[in-house]
Amino acid sequence: MIDVAPKAALAEGWEMQRKFADALGRLGRVRDGDVQIGTTLKDAVLQIDKTVLYRYRPLVEKPAPVPILLTYALVGRYTMMDLQEDRSLVRNLLRAGLDVYVIDWGHPSRADRYAGLDDYVNDYVAACVDEMRRRHGVDAVNLLGVCQGGVLSLCYTALYPGRIRNLITTVTPVDFHADRAENRIDRGFMNVWARSLEPADIDRLVDQLGIVPGEFVGYLFSLMTPGRSLTKYNLDLLDAAADEAKLLNFLRMERWLADRPHQPGEVSRQWLKELYQDNKLIKDEFVLDGETVRLRDIKCPVLNIYTETDHIIPPEMSKALRGRVGSEDFTEVVLKGGHIGIFVSARSLDQLSTTIVEWLAKR
Repeated sequence: MIDVAPKAALAEGWEMQRKFADALGRLGRVRDGDVQIGTTLKDAVLQIDKTVLYRYRPLVEKPAPVPILLTYALVGRYTMMDLQEDRSLVRNLLRAGLDVYVIDWGHPSRADRYAGLDDYVNDYVAACVDEMRRRHGVDAVNLLGVCQGGVLSLCYTALYPGRIRNLITTVTPVDFHADRAENRIDRGFMNVWARSLEPADIDRLVDQLGIVPGEFVGYLFSLMTPGRSLTKYNLDLLDAAADEAKLLNFLRMERWLADRPHQPGEVSRQWLKELYQDNKLIKDEFVLDGETVRLRDIKCPVLNIYTETDHIIPPEMSKALRGRVGSEDFTEVVLKGGHIGIFVSARSLDQLSTTIVEWLAKR
C-alpha cells in the first residue's frame, strides 16, 4: 500500500489544474497564421494531373548550376521538409546555394484509383526531371528521395540512369524483408502488418474503395507507437503548452499529420503486394511499364542516409542498398534521430543538411 500525504496530493492536484488552465489559455490565443507550414516561397513551374513541380526561390545570387529535386513519400505531404522557418531542410539547402525543386503529389481521390507506381515513376517523376533539365540546360539533375519517395527515386534512376547526376536516398526501404533476420527485434509494425494480410484482402480493399484513405494510413502509423499516441493529446500537449515555442511546434506537426493524403488504389496494391510481401525490388523482379527495375543499373554516385532508431523503416531495410547499385561511388551515413525526427529535430536536421551539402559539393 502506498502512503499519500494529503497536503502533497492536494498541492499536486492544484498544480495540475493550473497547468491545464494555462494550456487552455495559450491554445485560445493561437491563431491560424501562427501555425502555417511549408512557407518557403516557391513557384509552380509544371503541373500534370494533380502533381505539381515547384521551384523554390533561391536565397543566393548564383545558385548551383545543377538543380536538385526533392521527392517525398506518397503517404505524407512534402511540407515535412519545410515544417517551420528555423527547422527546414528546404531552407538549409537554399542557404547553402542549391537550386531546389520539390514534387507535390497533391491529394489523390477515387478518380486516381488506377494510377500505379508506373505512372508516378515514368510519367510524373520523369516529366519533372525533364522540365528541370530543359530549364537549366543540363543533361542530368540531382535527385533526393525520402522514404517512399526514395523508392520512386531508385526506380527512376535505374530506368533512366543518364538523367540523374547524383542520387540521395533518405530513410528509404530497399529490402522489405531485411527485418526478418534472425534475432532482430526492430522488425517494424508496418512490415509485420503488411505481410500478415491475405493478397485477396488487399485486392478487396482496393477494388471496393478505389483508394486507401489517408485516415486509415494515419491510424496504422499511430499503432506503431501506441503509448505515445495515447498520451499525445493530454500529457504531451500539456507539457508543450507550458512554452509558446514548443506549443507552436506541436501544432505545426499536428497540422502536417492532419493533411495526410489518400493513396491511389493501384499504388497501394503494388506497394503492399509486390514490395512488402514479395520483396521484388531487391530481387530485381519489380517491373514498371514492362521494364524491370535493376538496382545495379544505377551508375551515378549514391548517398544513402538512414537512422538507427527508425521505427517505420528499420535500418536493415535501408542498409541493404550497399553492394546492390552499380556505382563505385557509394556513401552510407547513419544519423541520430527517428524517421521524422531527422527532418524536424534541430540537431538531426543540421546533420542531415550538412551531410547532403558537403557530399554534393565534392561531386
